[in-house]
Amino acid sequence: MTFTLSKPNRSIRGIIRLDGSKSISNRALIIRALCNTPFEIDLLSTSKDTITLQALLASDEEIRDAGAAGTTFRFMTAYLSMQQGTQILTGSERMKQRPIGVLVDALRQLGAKIDYLENEGYPPLKIHAPEPVNNNRLAISANVSSQYISALLMIGPTLPDGIELELATNVVSRPYIEMTLNLMAHFGIEHEWKENIIRVAPQAYKAKPYKVEADWSAASYYYALAAFADDLDLQLDGIWEDSVQGDSVLSKMMNAFGVQSTFNETGVHLNKSRAPMQSEFEWDFIRCPDIAQTLAVVCAGLGVKGSFTGLETLRIKETDRIDALHNELEKVAAYFELDEEKSIEKGQEYFSTNGQAVISNPTFETYEDHRMAMAFAPLAMLGHIKIEEPMVVVKSYPKFYEDFEKLGFLVQR
Repeated sequence: MTFTLSKPNRSIRGIIRLDGSKSISNRALIIRALCNTPFEIDLLSTSKDTITLQALLASDEEIRDAGAAGTTFRFMTAYLSMQQGTQILTGSERMKQRPIGVLVDALRQLGAKIDYLENEGYPPLKIHAPEPVNNNRLAISANVSSQYISALLMIGPTLPDGIELELATNVVSRPYIEMTLNLMAHFGIEHEWKENIIRVAPQAYKAKPYKVEADWSAASYYYALAAFADDLDLQLDGIWEDSVQGDSVLSKMMNAFGVQSTFNETGVHLNKSRAPMQSEFEWDFIRCPDIAQTLAVVCAGLGVKGSFTGLETLRIKETDRIDALHNELEKVAAYFELDEEKSIEKGQEYFSTNGQAVISNPTFETYEDHRMAMAFAPLAMLGHIKIEEPMVVVKSYPKFYEDFEKLGFLVQR
């Protein structure tokens, strides 16, 4: 299946109500499952990942399939590891290529009994009832995925002795860990984080209603439209300035591209800044990796030289996002590649965008990655584009194309 997207002008005017944050929704669902009393969750994400998690938590089947939902698989691994009975947790073919060993090793130290059914260190898993152990202290590598740490933290209060996590190596995506701890605090869980050690004592979650804020990652695609627009008057409802999401740094980041954010009672209003657009852009995405693709496309669309670092986790996402960006931007005469000279100078990997996108009816592949489809869609502001397997967006934003149509985009299905 291929969609063709175009926009007859470069005017963006309207109001978009963004969907609830998938990251927050999934954490709230796990906490509710760990709570002794059910509670209401308002504005829950409508994403496929969240719907899948809801179904898996409600299931009493022995075999549970998380599909392509990485967060769902990791959170369910930790959740099921402390439940009675035996379950098999599996996923898509891509999921079977995504490592889970760091989390499984940590859970085993806490008494979990988990077997690999195919390849060592990878899904699918056979998860048995846990065994009692006298250990609540463990060290975990913090430079692979913050979701491992979040999964452990959320089950921590329910363990007999709580949990004490030593974060070995540099922490990636720290805001996602902070998001987890903030949600736990909302439901009555206290913690202590000193230097590289997080301690959570045994305690009970307290049920209370919860309202999910909208998804800042989804907002990034509208900020991209704003950057490309000649005429801009756009309201994004549901996102908050005082957000627990690391991607909320987007509002400051996009000043470089002439997009001004004004927060109000329902969300944020975007218009064009009077300040001139910068000719170069540099950012460390260690705290906000999910918006790196969007910013690479923005730089390419505007011909801004971009320098990107902090992309360590992008190779183990739904696809290798670094290779995917390189391949797809090349189709429009723009480039995303390792900047070897700057990497040596700075002592860490730097990636650069070069060239200005030339839109001549390109067809973009999505690699079974929702963010590839959504990050490249704004280039339709500059000319006709095609997106292969476009409905991968249901993973996080099912109404993505409908919302683009509200702003005047033509979507030929």
